[in-house]
Formats: sequence, C-alpha cells, structure tokens
Amino acid sequence: MLKKPSSKIISKAPGRICLFGDHQDYLGLPIIACGIDRFVTIEGVENNKDVFKISLADLGKTISLPIYSENEGGTSKHLEAVIKVLKTYGCVPNKGYDLTIGGNIPINAGLSSSSAVVIAWVNFLIEAFGIDMDINAEAIAQLAYEAEVLEVNGSGGNMDQYAISSGGIIYLETDKTTVERLSTPEMSLIVGESGIAKATDGVLKDRKENAQEAISLVKAEILDFDVREADPKNIDQYLKILPKHLHPYFEAALLNFDITKTALIELRKNSPNIKNLGKLMNEHHSILKDKLDLTLPKIDDMIKASTDNGALGAKIVGSGKGGSIVAISEKKNEQSIVNAMKKAGAKDAYTTNIAPGASILNN
Repeated sequence: MLKKPSSKIISKAPGRICLFGDHQDYLGLPIIACGIDRFVTIEGVENNKDVFKISLADLGKTISLPIYSENEGGTSKHLEAVIKVLKTYGCVPNKGYDLTIGGNIPINAGLSSSSAVVIAWVNFLIEAFGIDMDINAEAIAQLAYEAEVLEVNGSGGNMDQYAISSGGIIYLETDKTTVERLSTPEMSLIVGESGIAKATDGVLKDRKENAQEAISLVKAEILDFDVREADPKNIDQYLKILPKHLHPYFEAALLNFDITKTALIELRKNSPNIKNLGKLMNEHHSILKDKLDLTLPKIDDMIKASTDNGALGAKIVGSGKGGSIVAISEKKNEQSIVNAMKKAGAKDAYTTNIAPGASILNN
C-alpha cells in the first residue's frame, strides 16, 4: 500500500479501559474493552536528515533515533521494535522527521498510554512510508502487538492494541484475534487515578505464569479439559488437582471468563441493563482483588467511595497494584462519584467518553 508524500503527519490514538476480562488476554481468553477520549498524539514534519528527532513532551526529554537503527534500547525500545517489525512488511523509513509525542493519557495509570504511543507510531510510519499489506484497524493492532509484546518479549496480551486501534466497545477473542464491535449503552464512565504507578511486567508475569501452570496441571489430569467449557459450579473438582497456592489463579481464570461471557450477553441486547453490567463489574473487581491480589488500600477506598455514592459498578483498571479505577453509573450521579473518588484520595477523577479508534488526522 503506497502512500503519497506528506511533509507533516499527525497520528492520534486513544487510551483504553478494560470493562471485563482483565488478566484474561494473556490466557487466550476473551475481553471486553473500550477506547476513551484521552489521547496520545504524534506530530511530525520532515527534517531532510536520516534521523527521527523525537520530543517526548510528557517526559520532558528528547531522543534521536537513526532511521536505520533497531537496537538503541532504553526509552526508545518500543519505538525501535515497531520500526523493526514494520520493515518485515515493507514499511522502510527512508527519511527523517522531527516529532513531538504528547497527550493527556496519564502515564503508568493503567489506561494504556504506552500502547497508545505504539499504535500511533505504527500508524505514523505507515502513513509516511507505506506498507506491503492491506491495512485496517485489526491489522494495525496486530502489527503493534508483534512489536510491543512479541518483539521485546513483553508479558502482556493483545487487548490493549486491539482496543486502542478499534475504538468504541469491542469484544475480542484474544486467541483468534476476532473483533466484535458492540453498541454503547446509555451509561457514564468515571475514571479515578490513584496517583500510584501501576506495576506491569512483574505483576503480569507472576499472575500469567501461575494461571498457565494451574490450567496445564488440570489438563494433565483431565485430558479434554477446556477453560471455555468448564462450569464454575464444578470448580472444586478441579481445585483438588492443584496445589493450594495455585487455587486463586485457577479460580480467577474460570470465574472471570464466566463474567465476561455474561457481560457479552447483556451488551448484545438492544438496551443493555447497566445495573446488571454494574453488578458484573463489581463481581469482576472482587476476583481481581481477592483472588489475584491486585489492589491497594487507596484503590479499595476509591472503589468503596464510588459505589457508596451512586456507582453501579467499579473496578481496578490495568495490571494492578496501583493505576486507576473505572466506575459506571447513570449520568445524574457523575459529579458525586467524581467528588467521592477525590475525597477518598484520588489524584484526579473525571468523566470520560467512549472514543473512536486510532487515526491519521488531516493537516
């Protein structure tokens, strides 16, 4: 796919919120997530040099990345990984740009600012240099996943890339990478930032390895076992197979999958019942808190403050041990929930809207 020359390019990508299915994508299980109206923007103009000079506005630093380089590491690790992956598909930089990367997605807050940068960078490079493949939202997401996770041996799954690239509310079968776009219910989303940097690689690696080990042990004893077919009512027979320290990880995998399936049924309705969705969100959070140990006292306080002040449901967002929470409510309760989150210690709290996916802006 050849692109016409453009001296200035603006690439934009939203943040994301996982509504149902946190800590499921790395198990190949489905998720329900959405893009939100907090964005990363990459703006670039040609500089007639063989270098990408990149101003990282939110970090207050500038890096220089030779267009032929693939292994500088450090801050530019994911940016270089994108270049390397895209080259294999015929997107080869042949000129430099002066770039500014900035936006209003809080960093390390569980709203996927890093994946938004990767998605925006993939789109920018393809717009600038073309690529030898058909491009749509799913293709962009897969390229970003290959760069951000596979190329650098990241510990996450593919939820972030597909949610950000697609926008709206999506149901993603993470093992098949099939996307179903869901309609948006009449509900409000309120985000509360704890101000505590989330833990990512360590938390994800630990929960992923334990969950995978638990599922493998059950499969070794029950050859036809399939998480997708398992009935949570029979969970005790599976737990008998496992050492006690793996029980919560196995329970979380089964129970969260069941919640996601139930939420999908609700969201496919012409008029989803947001009270039902709120109840499911609360159940999901309880598992993330009690089984996977992902919360902190401030997060717990913010969750309680939300549900005590009109939220129909609330949960932690992202890898855990910090970051943000999201609450769903009726519109009339938005401000009381925002105020309650702040009173409970949130660094910031605000309503947010479901947003379209990543795009190249006309300039």
